[in-house]
Amino acid sequence: MNRGSAAPALRVSQWLNSNRAITLDELRGKVVLVHAFQMLCPACVMQGGPQAVRLWQRYQQGRPDSDVAVIGLHTVFEHHEVMTPAALAVYLHEFRIPFPVAVDQASADGPIPQTMHAYAMQGTPTSLLIDRAGRLRKQHFGVEPDQQMVADIDSLITEPA
Repeated sequence: MNRGSAAPALRVSQWLNSNRAITLDELRGKVVLVHAFQMLCPACVMQGGPQAVRLWQRYQQGRPDSDVAVIGLHTVFEHHEVMTPAALAVYLHEFRIPFPVAVDQASADGPIPQTMHAYAMQGTPTSLLIDRAGRLRKQHFGVEPDQQMVADIDSLITEPA
């Protein structure tokens, strides 16, 4: 996936922490952070998830008109039988994940779900930063320091829509 090209649509089977489906098209005009994770991924649980919550608190908590949207993407590519939406709902409650979380649509062709495949993700956690125009500007596998994420988000906020 080329940085700066239009971000592929999220292919979602279900949303949690939201009473409706969310699309990247409707988020145009905002900087979007997509936190892709698996609930049984140690780096996601210990580092990526807590970081995404901190970023949500910094940019979005209590601010519906925020320039930033934080969403999660539960993208299961292993242990499919135990990582169900019901288990995910418990995980989100126990770990106090406040932002909307999409369940990546399973693939009929193999273990890699559709959105993960569309973005050619290497694994989880992965952060996607999408600019106000809906272009993928950064994709990072692993966890970067909070300061780097804040700098990247703040840089995108200052760009015109």
